[in-house]
Amino acid sequence: MARKFAKDRFDTHMHALDRVGAHRAPRRRGRGWIGFWWALGATVLLIAVGVVGIFAINNRLDFSSIPGLSSPGSTPVPTETAIPTAEATVDPALTVNVLNGSARNGVAASVSDTLTAAGWVVSATGNASTDTEPITVVYYADASQEGAARGVAALLPGSKIVVSTSFVDSGAALTVVVGNDYALPAG
Repeated sequence: MARKFAKDRFDTHMHALDRVGAHRAPRRRGRGWIGFWWALGATVLLIAVGVVGIFAINNRLDFSSIPGLSSPGSTPVPTETAIPTAEATVDPALTVNVLNGSARNGVAASVSDTLTAAGWVVSATGNASTDTEPITVVYYADASQEGAARGVAALLPGSKIVVSTSFVDSGAALTVVVGNDYALPAG
């Protein structure tokens, strides 16, 4: 059976009265901004950490330039190391093929004469598959032939050397493809 309780002041109240009983007090003005400022501060902090992290991952962050952070007497670590190159040599035991990759006639024969005069053995001359090669290139297939390739390139100003197996089937150790940059000797 339901019990009946005696009436008290909470059972009847007028609507015009202020709150009575266990109610929360009204919030102070401006308290809503506290959460906004905390969220803004956390966002700025996370963005800053992200930017520093990306720079650190890409090795673009250098703390050694900040005064007081680098230890005295420490030497900076070089970012690039020099790759040792072989000295230019003349090796008459190696044969050279000369291909004309320029639009002019007689260039392969002229380069062949230059190399023969310097002590190289030219096994064949001919035309390259194209006559639009921009620069003269000395191709070699084995790393042990780099010095010889540099020796040939030294005789042909403006030429470069390239490691490639494209001309291995030709039978020569080195292949020169003369480009349109090659200047015929006067005479």
